[in-house]
Amino acid sequence: MPSFDAVLDPNLVEVRNAVDNTAKEISTRFDFKGSSAKVELKEKDVVVWADSDFQIGQVMDILLAKLTKRSVDIRFLDRSAKIEKIGGDKVKQTIVIKSGIDSETAKKIQTLLKQSKLKVQAAIQGDSVRVTGAKRDDLQAAMALIRKDVPDAPLSFDNFRD
Repeated sequence: MPSFDAVLDPNLVEVRNAVDNTAKEISTRFDFKGSSAKVELKEKDVVVWADSDFQIGQVMDILLAKLTKRSVDIRFLDRSAKIEKIGGDKVKQTIVIKSGIDSETAKKIQTLLKQSKLKVQAAIQGDSVRVTGAKRDDLQAAMALIRKDVPDAPLSFDNFRD
């Protein structure tokens, strides 16, 4: 039975390279001279420190440019965390790197495929969604439908079997 897995899996090596390049650029830029602006990658979180909200915005612009240059989709970043004040005039923001499909998105994909009248079945398996069908064409139509109707998640399709 042909099947594929819809997964949400960032390239963490490229994310690390982008964070390292951002840190290098911050250390050499004149407008960050003498400031405490820095960026670090801790497992699946990117932590940005700066002297003000404006500087955090500048560091984020650099980081997003570096990620885009390394072809990492910026939709993997969850920037919903608030900028928090820490000792003195310093601020920090923690950005979570999304990995694995959350249950809400998985249910959305499952109901989308059920309502589409395609002859495929979707099963939630942990942090991925397995889609099976009788024909390869149905699976390709399901991939196109998922790409079109779930624009907020940079999904990839792995484990395609015939």
